[in-house]
Amino acid sequence: MRGTKTGIGRAAIALLAVMMVLAGCGAAKNNEAGTEPNGNTGGELKKVTVVLDWTPNTNHTGLYVARDKGFFKNHGLDVTIIQPGQDGADKMIASGKAEFGVSYQESLTMARIAGLPIVSVAAVIQHNTSGFASPVAKGIDSPKKFEGKTYGGWGAPVEAAVIESIMQEEQADVSKVKILSIGDSDFFTAVKRDIDFAWIFYAWTGVEAELRGEKLNMVYLTDYSDKLDYYTPILTANEKMIAEQPELVKAFVAGASEGYQFAIDHPEDAAEVLIKAEPDLNAELVRASQKWLSPKYKDDAPRWGEQKLEVWNNYAKWMFDHKLLDKELEADKAFTNEFLPK
Repeated sequence: MRGTKTGIGRAAIALLAVMMVLAGCGAAKNNEAGTEPNGNTGGELKKVTVVLDWTPNTNHTGLYVARDKGFFKNHGLDVTIIQPGQDGADKMIASGKAEFGVSYQESLTMARIAGLPIVSVAAVIQHNTSGFASPVAKGIDSPKKFEGKTYGGWGAPVEAAVIESIMQEEQADVSKVKILSIGDSDFFTAVKRDIDFAWIFYAWTGVEAELRGEKLNMVYLTDYSDKLDYYTPILTANEKMIAEQPELVKAFVAGASEGYQFAIDHPEDAAEVLIKAEPDLNAELVRASQKWLSPKYKDDAPRWGEQKLEVWNNYAKWMFDHKLLDKELEADKAFTNEFLPK
């Protein structure tokens, strides 16, 4: 009996040894193929760069969440987030200096008319949350009240066109508005010193005003024209990459979608991700802004990132009618929902 038992033991040990060797070979083959714990088999993580439109803020939270919580990694991507250079995000995307970028519908529309081959692959926010802001004490609570006041902007032709457009809704005279270029001057300083009103995103500057206890009047663009309810911001890629590397675009959009959905579901946690990643930001502002903005990422859309042809057509027609475009936009080529998760 002992001999039989010992023989069985030796056979078992020998079999176990063979199985361990085979398992080791299988692991080695998996490592060579790049198999990761999540099941991806795409080799090493693909390095991609995302260029922001501006300094980091809560418009970008979903990207930071996707990077720092591993959502991009789960889709085989090693993502680096950078701020735009002198050329700006659109030109960097068009030239291939960055794979993905953050832009705005108005900027991408003008870029495509100029021949830049960039496409919107997702809407970060469903509805335009921007408008003209001013301290309550200045009494500018409607476009009519712009008359006799000074506007401070960044010097783009679209600013004067938007001001004129919404003033026309109230039969006001745009020639009575003084328009100054103030670049990236601080809003709160500028309205005390040089100007009366400026164009802001409420989610950032408006929320900051609340935290400061400085009451603002807001003239929202969408209150005066449906055509001004455009997508701002958006995520972009260039046509060449979309055509040649659709799986890469799909992976990026999937990761970003998961990042923004996390921010929708967990605004407090998402804010902390952004604060940790960008410690120079005002943490109190990030937390308050995230709470205000998170419900607006998806809003009334069936899924985060969804874009409508009607929105692209409406705003492009508005721009063309106001002589901001040399020709009409082929709106169906300016965006795609193809890469959004089903």
